[in-house]
Amino acid sequence: MTKVTFIDHAGTEHQVEVEKGTSLMQAAMDNGVDGIVAECGGACSCATCHCYVDEAWVARTGEPSDIEKDMLDCVLDPQPNSRLSCQIIIDDSLDGLVVRLPESQF
Repeated sequence: MTKVTFIDHAGTEHQVEVEKGTSLMQAAMDNGVDGIVAECGGACSCATCHCYVDEAWVARTGEPSDIEKDMLDCVLDPQPNSRLSCQIIIDDSLDGLVVRLPESQF
């Protein structure tokens, strides 16, 4: 299992264990992490699973696809490290991943 830490807008950390092959969005949903709405269920069509990948992990999570980049244009307060959590698939190389959640998805 891969450990991932979600940090909500208030600074509270939620460390979860995630099975390889699971999206970061699904990991948040499965573990009751507030701040990820996931209205489209992971279809990369709503941007309600927006997160900020910790700077130390940006390179390891890869570049967003063109579709993801288009959806990121719709988020509140986009940053250079913004990603849609539905597009990050957990593997062993992401053990220890840290992501921060925005104040709001809407």
